[in-house]
Amino acid sequence: MQSQSLARWQHAHDFLGARHGVHERRTWAVVSLTTVMMIVEIGGGTLLGSMALMADGLHMATHVAALSIAAVAYSFARKNVGNDWFSFGTGKFGELAAFASAVILAMVALLIGYESVMRLIHPVAIAFAEAIPIAVLGLGVNLLSVFLLHDHDHQAAHDHDHDDDDDHDHDHDHDHDHDDPNGPEHDHHADHNFRAAYIHVLTDAITAVLAISALAAGAYFGWVWLDPVAGLIGFCVISVWAFGLIKSSAAVLLDAVAGHQRLALIKQRLEIDGDRVTDLHLWRVGPGHLAVIAAIATARPRPPDDYKAQLAGIDGLSHVNIEVNSDPEANR
Repeated sequence: MQSQSLARWQHAHDFLGARHGVHERRTWAVVSLTTVMMIVEIGGGTLLGSMALMADGLHMATHVAALSIAAVAYSFARKNVGNDWFSFGTGKFGELAAFASAVILAMVALLIGYESVMRLIHPVAIAFAEAIPIAVLGLGVNLLSVFLLHDHDHQAAHDHDHDDDDDHDHDHDHDHDHDDPNGPEHDHHADHNFRAAYIHVLTDAITAVLAISALAAGAYFGWVWLDPVAGLIGFCVISVWAFGLIKSSAAVLLDAVAGHQRLALIKQRLEIDGDRVTDLHLWRVGPGHLAVIAAIATARPRPPDDYKAQLAGIDGLSHVNIEVNSDPEANR
């Protein structure tokens, strides 16, 4: 009887994204495609002397590493979802994978930039007729990868209120809160690991287009200099994207506030009838899952469940801890 009584106060810490399994399978599929094309492009670029083709191949090599990290993170998070060693579950493994892949990408971007500058200073003969078909083939693989990963993360964000209620039995309500506007405040639904994989293949496609354009211009107009210039443009694009991913994933890893407007809304919901919030923390523990810890000082203490009920309807609250402190002076 005692264990049954305690069971109602216990809950799992399954903070994986609503489409975790789908994202995992699609990421592994893209890893396979990208690995094959990486070998072809690096080999072709080396033999044919194309820096743009080499840059695209090296860029793709970083994606093989990054996508593999993403896929392994999905598998590890799923297999360890019930592991008590992780205090708040394994929902943040995707952020760790995204951060690692962004750092790798930034390092290779520097290599591409360096090699492109060297090719501008010391031009190398390019076998355009052989290099162009390989680049076109690479673009085809990139576009197929983009198709496999396109928009599923965004769709998950829109569909979370249907999927999460079926997949998770926590003390939370996944209905949208219309007091909390769209935009950065709703970014907690994004699967950054899957987003990283998508942007990896998208930037691969952009780099492939640059390579094809540079090779075509070199073949028809003799603009050999355009090949390393395309490499430099790729360096800039990759660097900007890598910095953005490092910034967004690091914010989650460091438990940054998951939306100041939402934080203010929570405080407003809790501070009624003279009650005062004395401590409040809001952070992301997984795609579509937020954790809240709040301490309340009140002259008329109520059960924590009453305060949790006041937060009903605020999107994404999956783990809510309320501490109620009796203070006769609080409501004056």
